[in-house]
Amino acid sequence: MPELNNFITNLGGENKKGLIILLFSVSAAISRPFSGKIADIVGRKWVMYAGVICSFVICLSYSFVESIAFFLVLRFLHGFSAGFAPTGATALLTDVIPEKSRGNAMGIWGTFISLGIGVGQSLGSWIYQAFGFDTLFMSAAFITCISFIMITIATETLEKREKINAKHLRITWKDVFEPNVLPAAFVMYLTAICSGIIFVITPDISGMLHIENKGFFFGFYVISTIIIRLLTSSVSDRIGRPQTLIIGVSILITSMVLIALVDSKVSYIIAAIVFGFATGMSSPTLFAWTADLSHKDRRGVGAGTLFLALEFGIISGSVITLFVYDNSPTGIYRTFLIGAGSAVLALVVLIFQVRKSRAIR
Repeated sequence: MPELNNFITNLGGENKKGLIILLFSVSAAISRPFSGKIADIVGRKWVMYAGVICSFVICLSYSFVESIAFFLVLRFLHGFSAGFAPTGATALLTDVIPEKSRGNAMGIWGTFISLGIGVGQSLGSWIYQAFGFDTLFMSAAFITCISFIMITIATETLEKREKINAKHLRITWKDVFEPNVLPAAFVMYLTAICSGIIFVITPDISGMLHIENKGFFFGFYVISTIIIRLLTSSVSDRIGRPQTLIIGVSILITSMVLIALVDSKVSYIIAAIVFGFATGMSSPTLFAWTADLSHKDRRGVGAGTLFLALEFGIISGSVITLFVYDNSPTGIYRTFLIGAGSAVLALVVLIFQVRKSRAIR
């Protein structure tokens, strides 16, 4: 990811950086209803295999890109991998987690998601600098092979399974949304807007600060998010999901303002650490909240609904960068303040949710 801005620039598409994340997220969003339904009918692992195989093929295909159009087509197709694998994995995990320790377990789950993103961002930039784009793409494909092997070790948790057929590809609104999880999904959407902005712009901020590794931000982010998850993984089990999210989203607002004001390497590091604290508290809590709210027979759809909100949030963040970010420090400032505003809206929703639950009691 951190080197794709450079990749599309070399192809002559500097003004299309926002499409790198946008197209990926659009296809991921399109596939969520299908993956959620299939995970609940055909099996969790089947959906995970589909996502990993898709990722393997596309990662290898990047080496053959010679035009902007072909690259953008691959980015769109690559999104289907993200639409399938995490949905099946989250549903499988929800099946085996004891209800009383969901917050703690989802903290562990979220830690490994952050490890994948953070290590991938940092390692990817280093591989490119040392060996070039072809080796970078082949390395990504190799890692998906490891994922495939690890899925074979996992135990399928869906007891009543059907063979896949054409009827499973017919999607209704019931297959798109699990209504019970909409409060968590709405908060996910608003906070994911911040992530979409960060994915697009932080590689450029690294460049403006003369930092060679474009994944520099994510190196500090992953360290801080792991630390905060180790220290606070069971907080939501004790004080409640919305209450914990209020703390996490408040920190997120702070991080977005700090990134908007970055003017040195030190301030950039501080902003990355604060963002890591925010996601370290918010992400696993959203997964746990979704697991709490999902009907046991619709956990795949419930997970798909949350991920759908994630993709739409990232899409919105990417679209914002296309219209607001103009490859300048002023554009960075404006874009991140908009991200802070979306996080403020999430905070308002959570406060309303807490007051509503107290009124019911």
